[in-house]
Amino acid sequence: MTYERHTLLRIKLWRARQIIMENVQIIVLAAGHGKRMKNGNIPKVLLPFKDKPLITHLLDSIEKANVCNKPVIVVGQKADMVKNTLGPKYDYIYQSQQLGTGHAVKICQKFLENKAKNIMVLYGDQPLISPQTIRDLTQTHLNSQATLTMVTISVNNFLSWRKTYEDFGRIVRNKNGDLLKIVETKDASEQEKQITEVNPSYFVFNAGWLWKNIHLIKNSNIQKEFYLTDLLEIAISQKRKISTISISSKEGLGVNNPEQLALLSRVN
Repeated sequence: MTYERHTLLRIKLWRARQIIMENVQIIVLAAGHGKRMKNGNIPKVLLPFKDKPLITHLLDSIEKANVCNKPVIVVGQKADMVKNTLGPKYDYIYQSQQLGTGHAVKICQKFLENKAKNIMVLYGDQPLISPQTIRDLTQTHLNSQATLTMVTISVNNFLSWRKTYEDFGRIVRNKNGDLLKIVETKDASEQEKQITEVNPSYFVFNAGWLWKNIHLIKNSNIQKEFYLTDLLEIAISQKRKISTISISSKEGLGVNNPEQLALLSRVN
């Protein structure tokens, strides 16, 4: 390859990355109290994992994926501690009441509307998602021109370290394999709890559609929370295009209690 062709290729690759970064904004949800962690005054996302705060593993993957210029982090409990630890590299939005994942994204609308064509949502307590998965999720969404693109994980069973996935929402499909809905474990029937395809809640949305429809989410569930996952049913009811990618089971692991934090070290 000549020097001129090599330079042209580098310019094309750089421009392709710029186009992606101009089209995708990442929101990281990090406002949860983490009451089950029994961690005293330390927010859950700042708990140590492999010698650094839990959330920084995710933020490192986002940076390496090179799909977003400046992630937005939704903070709540001990917000100042989180911001002081992570620094000015990120934008922060304060969630005063933790009313669910749908509510956490909804409060970002005023700040993000008209700033990006697509919105990706990730979680500060799920540190094992890889840069490649973030890139694949982004590229699948952009290439398919879907309204909503999501990740699913299939496990053989809920035994051993996979038991943590019992708490994840179940992916409900029809006989043809088409997506019907996501049912949160707390709201699932016994039959639905047997489904082994689960939702790690990694989503990308068309931003215009998201901001128009996020107000349709209701909190008519046992937890009385606004679930971001309800947007799938809304998209299906509107006959919108939905894309999915499948990832390795370990990438979806999160932390809700001390046992799950210990599990991360064993499986990764």
